Amino acid sequence: MNYASSILGLLPGGRRAPGIGQLVSKIEAYLPPDQVERVRDAYEYAETAHAGQKRHSGEAYITHPIAVADILADLHMDGATLTAAILHDVVEDTPSSSAEVEQRFGKEVAELVDGVTKLDQVQFKSRQEAQAESFRKMILAMVRDIRVIMVKLADRTHNMRTLSSMPPEKRRSVARETLDIYAPIANRLGIHSIKLELEDLGFRTLYPHRYRVIERELKRARGNQREFLPKIVKALRQALTVGNVTGRVEAREKHLFSVYLKMRRKRLPLAQVIDMFGVRIIVGSVDDCYRVMGLVHGLYRPMPGRFKDFIAIPRVNGYQSLHTTLFGPNGMPIEIQIRTEDMHRMAESGIAAHWQYKTGENDGEAQQIRAREWLQGVMQLHDGSAEELLESVKVDLFPDKVYVFTPKGDIMRLPRGATCVDFAFAVHTGVGQRCVAAKVDRRLVPLRTVLRNGQTVDIITAKGAQPNPAWVSFVTTAKARSAIRQYLRGLKRGEAAELGGRMLNQALEEFKLTLKTLPEGRLDEVARALALKDGRELLEEIGLGERLARLIARRLLPGDEDRPESGPPPPLAIAGTAGLVVSYARCCFPIPFDAIVAYLSSGRGIVVHRENCANVAAFSKQPDKWIPAVWHKEQERLFNAGLIIEVANRMGILAQVATRIAAEQSNIVHVNVDSSQGEHSTILFEVQVRDRAHLARLIRAIRGITDVMKVERSLA
Repeated sequence: MNYASSILGLLPGGRRAPGIGQLVSKIEAYLPPDQVERVRDAYEYAETAHAGQKRHSGEAYITHPIAVADILADLHMDGATLTAAILHDVVEDTPSSSAEVEQRFGKEVAELVDGVTKLDQVQFKSRQEAQAESFRKMILAMVRDIRVIMVKLADRTHNMRTLSSMPPEKRRSVARETLDIYAPIANRLGIHSIKLELEDLGFRTLYPHRYRVIERELKRARGNQREFLPKIVKALRQALTVGNVTGRVEAREKHLFSVYLKMRRKRLPLAQVIDMFGVRIIVGSVDDCYRVMGLVHGLYRPMPGRFKDFIAIPRVNGYQSLHTTLFGPNGMPIEIQIRTEDMHRMAESGIAAHWQYKTGENDGEAQQIRAREWLQGVMQLHDGSAEELLESVKVDLFPDKVYVFTPKGDIMRLPRGATCVDFAFAVHTGVGQRCVAAKVDRRLVPLRTVLRNGQTVDIITAKGAQPNPAWVSFVTTAKARSAIRQYLRGLKRGEAAELGGRMLNQALEEFKLTLKTLPEGRLDEVARALALKDGRELLEEIGLGERLARLIARRLLPGDEDRPESGPPPPLAIAGTAGLVVSYARCCFPIPFDAIVAYLSSGRGIVVHRENCANVAAFSKQPDKWIPAVWHKEQERLFNAGLIIEVANRMGILAQVATRIAAEQSNIVHVNVDSSQGEHSTILFEVQVRDRAHLARLIRAIRGITDVMKVERSLA
């Protein structure tokens, strides 16, 4: 049978589609006869199954699976992978079933076809819109048998080659998906040849104008430089000969898409993108790599800071090579890559290099052993477990994202660093606002817990619960931050109005008045005279420190009455539970029963200071901003206080002090150690206490430690 004549055709652009004859000739060079025959059998089966089916280009559908297999044959993939590549669409697009494929071609091929069929149902729209469920299927499929991904990458490569027959919008969608999903996967697996082709085809399709402009400018910029390249290659070959090193020298131009990415990433004009040319030197051993590095550095001056040793420290995808950039003739930058033949094969084919046929390895089990060897090698780079490898694959493909599960198995995609609260708001704003606790992998965790890939998150809500103002300090998603701030704005204005009413009543006491005894509508009247909506808005501005209560009190007096002040105003009672518009100065850490004063800060409301705080004297030029204050009798929270502790330098002293603090029912917020005093150290603690009595007990307890020489409360 003439296999080639039955399906030969031309691809768009005049390129001839590969036929079964070309494929067979290619695989006969490295596969045993029985595997070649199985590939022939798969072609006959697929040709019959796809009979009468056409592609969008009008050519017979069978040309597509043959082209996919041909791409994999260039990577020297094993017979099972090539067979699955030819059959990869028969289950989805023809009446053939998985059971029928397994019966005729074996379980290994059937599982590969089934894996590719599932991935074929994945429809990514863009990196932003990529379905997390689809991402999970892809990762799981790759871990089970990476050859599924190999077939999918080859399938995508041929689809990109023949994309011109699709409608414009479809072309752009597929190109975007290719650049966002499949090219990074090819890069992660180290398959350089497929990665470059996917990037080039995707770039040309998605950004045709940018592609043409950069291509034209690169040709112009390379014009003068290209004439030096043969001279450089000749000089490098002579250097190898003089150094008695056997190897070959290959010149290459930088990939167009990589030039574009560098321009965009570093915001450089094309004229400032250096090293447009590269030279690859392939030698016989690792020792020769380092010898050649010395030879080329002796030939041309190296560029400082541009040497990278990926042989001693390989990249996570297994890539190994020496990189250096030299100043060539006329100062032209030339990037040099030096590697062995094995490293070059790994760089070009990546994981596919581990399925290349070797004598005696003619079954799937041997190929799987080689796959496991590759996985083991990558795991050793991480010095960790298979779970860590899976984590690294996710991180490398989408380094700025984390994928977590809902209790129902749905996947949520969040920014790296996202917390349980971010997850809750991502599910629904109402869930975020009512969340009170979270379970990660069925264990209760704090709401600020940072999520990791693959975790299952369950949010616990309560009726009537409200967002905590502290959440805004650790959430990472814009949705969560916006929702919390919107709630806090409403809460802050409500608290400000309540505080403003208390402050205004305090000021009115000087005139033997209260808000309740004022004539009806008087507060609203004064507010409108100040271009405000109503009295509540006026109280909010007083509470936020935008207006002085004493001045407003005078304007509220009925008629022309202006009673003399009977003395200083009564102090404002500060409750420990005061919220957003009452804060406690970090310069002096006031705690209950300290002598305090309150400073009216514009926009922030009331800031409470200790009377002996240095800032009180500094702000004394603004007497109208200061309000006398006393503590409310009942306090329901902990307050921060500073301690300065001098100790003898000995092992374990810090742990002993921390243990004593915990024993006194106090939390440590922050600690700083200054050990520059020789035999003594000064430890600065920020701790939480209920009041002055609690702080006094804590200081006495710390003084009881043998190596503690001095304990005092920090004044600032």
